[in-house]
Amino acid sequence: MKELKKTADYTVFQKSSGRYAVRGKNKQWLHGEEKEQVLLAEQLITRLRPKAPAATEETAAPEASAAAE
Repeated sequence: MKELKKTADYTVFQKSSGRYAVRGKNKQWLHGEEKEQVLLAEQLITRLRPKAPAATEETAAPEASAAAE
């Protein structure tokens, strides 16, 4: 693993697979929300936004059924 950044609170590593690992100041590995917050703060990852629901398909379906009648 390659050390990317070391601060007083944590150390960020990059694995050979390209993924990240974060070790806290107490030498314990961080997981979940804690790890995500550190990686977001260091701008190593971006938070994915959920896709907007496809409203055009829902509104088009009733019009098509009305035209068929």
